[in-house]
Amino acid sequence: MYKGLSVILPVYNEGNSIIPVLRDIESVLKTIPLEHELIVVNDGSTDSTAVQLHDCSLSGLSVFKHERNEGYGAALKTGLTHARYENVVIVDADGSYPVELIPKLVAEINDSDMVVGARIGKNVKMSFLRRLAKGMLTSLARYLSGKDIPDLNSGLRAMRKEAVIRQLDILPDGFSFTSTITIAMLASGNRIKYIPIDYYERVGKSKIRPFRDTINFMQLIIRTATYFSPLRVFVPISLFFFFLSIIAVLHRIVFRGGLGVTAVILFVTAIQLLSIGILADVVLKKKSNKSD
Repeated sequence: MYKGLSVILPVYNEGNSIIPVLRDIESVLKTIPLEHELIVVNDGSTDSTAVQLHDCSLSGLSVFKHERNEGYGAALKTGLTHARYENVVIVDADGSYPVELIPKLVAEINDSDMVVGARIGKNVKMSFLRRLAKGMLTSLARYLSGKDIPDLNSGLRAMRKEAVIRQLDILPDGFSFTSTITIAMLASGNRIKYIPIDYYERVGKSKIRPFRDTINFMQLIIRTATYFSPLRVFVPISLFFFFLSIIAVLHRIVFRGGLGVTAVILFVTAIQLLSIGILADVVLKKKSNKSD
């Protein structure tokens, strides 16, 4: 890898915004004293995106195409694979992020492995449902990671390519890419900084499906946390079944006498879940010691 900056934009049906966003980024990059490149991954767009990118004359622009829509994360993986430089910035192509802050994020990457543009600025345009889902996911991620996370899935961030590539095998192809890389890098002990940014109304229609994608985000967060910190997942579930078994025992003693099959099953389930968590944690620690 060469010292410089690769800016990656995953694009799916952003014909109304892609060229203005690229021009804004090009102007911003001229103020950064680093060699740079612009990488656009057209993720199977069916609108005018492909034509506009073909006719675009921006210098240093590389366009890669997926024949079909493979997903936000898949597009970022393609961009990361082709990035030439050691520092990478990812940003959406819908005009919702303040690209003028890219130099600020890049300036902080020397002391970090990832710098996230946290959408906690004074001007954040986000619907109530998205705020609610974002808050739930962030709270879950904070608990499972044991770290403060101002913004879990921001689409504007600067990263060291090497640090991301190490996690590539566990990163999903969908919108959960940014959530997963945040948890994965936190759990791996990488240095992460958060810089407050504004967030604008996007140009065009959002591709996010609120209910389905929120469920998918939750599944990915739990899966990733289980991979890096299994006890934080299995211990609470084990305790839940343990307390259910206590309640079942008390109910049985008060109303019928004896332990009862239900109480025994709940107690055994609690022990089994705790055992799985401990075993997974031992395997994880052993694997980490070998890699060190």
